Amino acid sequence: MAIALDLENDVARITFDDGKANAINPDWMAEFTSALDEAEEKASAIVLTGRDGIFSGGFDLKWLAAHGADKSGALLDQASALLVRLYGGPKPVVAACPGHAIAMGAFLLLACDTRIAAKGDFRFGANETVNNMTLPAFGIALPRARLDNRQLVEAIVQARLYTPEDALEIGYVDVLVEPDKLVETAMATAEKLGQLPGRAYAANKRALHRHTIDTIEAAIGTY
Repeated sequence: MAIALDLENDVARITFDDGKANAINPDWMAEFTSALDEAEEKASAIVLTGRDGIFSGGFDLKWLAAHGADKSGALLDQASALLVRLYGGPKPVVAACPGHAIAMGAFLLLACDTRIAAKGDFRFGANETVNNMTLPAFGIALPRARLDNRQLVEAIVQARLYTPEDALEIGYVDVLVEPDKLVETAMATAEKLGQLPGRAYAANKRALHRHTIDTIEAAIGTY
């Protein structure tokens, strides 16, 4: 299993670890969605984390090479629904990012409520332009909502990849910590957020993110 779920102090920790780059494909997203179902049912808050050195490197390029011509639209629809699920979901979601977050991995990070990242020689960003790829709606809408808009051209059109310190400045992450403090800090943050009134948290989160969610959802079925 590439995804594991653990419960501690009313916080569900979902860990991505495929032993490689935590590449995202339809099976991965289905497994992640199942973990989210359980997390939302059993916990008051959720932590997402990866393996040492990597949160996620983005979509599975081997899968795209084999199936992209016929199934890329379905892949983007599934990814859109997953990001909406995170970005508009009722529970607090804290990212404990232990390393690189690239392309779809970066968008997954942007969909989390609070993003805590490890210091180190890591990169964050959307490299689709370099790879001659047109961004889907979520690849524009989430950065527009979460990143410093003065730097969007450089970040999205020009495909800059950021160090953790620069990622903090532009808005990919909210907090930087030493690697050995990452999960501890994220779990404590999630536990604190989980104590906020749940109904109000869910309603205000959804209302704040409504425009971005509408933009992403409107594109589903058009890829």
